[in-house]
Amino acid sequence: MNGWILISGVLIPLLGSLLLPLCARTSYKFRNITALVLVASAFVCGAFALVSLITGEPLSVRYELPLGLSFGFCGDALAVFMALTASFVSFIIVLYSFGYIKEYENQNEYYMIVCMFIGAMMGLVYSTNLILIYTFWELSSFSCWRLIGFYREEITINRANKAFIVTVFGALFMLIGFIGIYGQTGTFELTAMKGVSIAPWIVVLILFGILSKSATFPLHSWLPDAGVAPSPVTSLLHAAVLVKIGVYAYARLFVLTFNIKEEFTTVVPIIAAVSALYSAGVAFRENDLKRVLAYSTISQLAFILLGLSCGDKTGLVGGLLYILAHSVAKGGLFLCAGIVEHKLHTKDITKMGGLAKTMPFTAVAFALCAFSIMGIPPFFGFFAKHMVIDGIISSGNIVIGVLFILCAVMTVMYLLRLYAKVFLGPQTFPDKKEGTPIMVVSVMALGIMSLLLGIFSFIPSRLAEMVLEVM
Repeated sequence: MNGWILISGVLIPLLGSLLLPLCARTSYKFRNITALVLVASAFVCGAFALVSLITGEPLSVRYELPLGLSFGFCGDALAVFMALTASFVSFIIVLYSFGYIKEYENQNEYYMIVCMFIGAMMGLVYSTNLILIYTFWELSSFSCWRLIGFYREEITINRANKAFIVTVFGALFMLIGFIGIYGQTGTFELTAMKGVSIAPWIVVLILFGILSKSATFPLHSWLPDAGVAPSPVTSLLHAAVLVKIGVYAYARLFVLTFNIKEEFTTVVPIIAAVSALYSAGVAFRENDLKRVLAYSTISQLAFILLGLSCGDKTGLVGGLLYILAHSVAKGGLFLCAGIVEHKLHTKDITKMGGLAKTMPFTAVAFALCAFSIMGIPPFFGFFAKHMVIDGIISSGNIVIGVLFILCAVMTVMYLLRLYAKVFLGPQTFPDKKEGTPIMVVSVMALGIMSLLLGIFSFIPSRLAEMVLEVM
């Protein structure tokens, strides 16, 4: 019966999302609260799974299906870590949406797709076989497509189609790789393939899917273009759900399940370094607020990929911790950007300035989240980045380590430039005030959490270390 906790964590937000348009017939407030409860249920189920994990009895459930397939979920350390991270940040994003989305049409679809998106994420992280992973992977792509095209304008529809095509075609290559694994092993079950060495061509196909979903150079351009979506959507894409699916799949498949040739522990860090430096450089040149943050996401995802691929346990723990650090802090940055855009009706940072005087809480929240992304102690991002860079240097790849140190310096520089342009200097919009109280509370919560996670970093570190215990 305990396995039903995992099933509930997936199906409540996934199937409950279909009820939200009906809830709106009662009242919009009832629909909004229901959406928040659906997301909260995913977090609560993850918390129950964490308790079982700590007691030494991780939750699992499995049902045999025809044609040699199966339906199975497992709440191991990696799954629980990702589920709690995604559902917590998503909860804050949905809460923030109460103030942001209320002025727009398509609200019923928005809340429905957001909850479906989160349910897909829960299903993917708990899944124990490749076909289920692929199914939820594609469901997330559908949700992403609908959310990016929220405004239904020609440019948003085109950008949504671009994101859909890139991620779905990437997933198609990954599916071919999964079929290749089945041909080699005769099973789709992850537990039956632990320690199996797979052919290099299969690794390349799966990596193609992972890099497309995690917006890694050169498959990255769809993510900055997705900035045409509402800020809660971009926060979901960059922080809570979508791009984290790719790095999760890397950890699940290439760290915890399959044995891959050592050449890939050299090639993947090089890809990550190129992606990090290129996107950090572009972030310097961009004047669109959300595109700066988008290229920052591409650059920071490279830190995560580096930690997971470097072959060192310290780097691996650092990569996992940075998933959490980046989710919380980058979610806050995008929500702060949403307040600014919502009030000023522009994303051009050259037209902004002095907003700290009229939006002090937003300015403070943005600074707190930015400090974590920069890697400033004692913020959580510092500890995670330090471990990633320590891991790659300890593995003997000093050149890549130096390049990522350079990238960390560039992160500080472009985020300081962004903050100065938006919040410091002479006031350009002296009549613009803070966002709604619920929006301000949301961004402050993520900013404070970025600091508290750093002060109490031993708590998430223990869960990340539990991932290594099953290697």
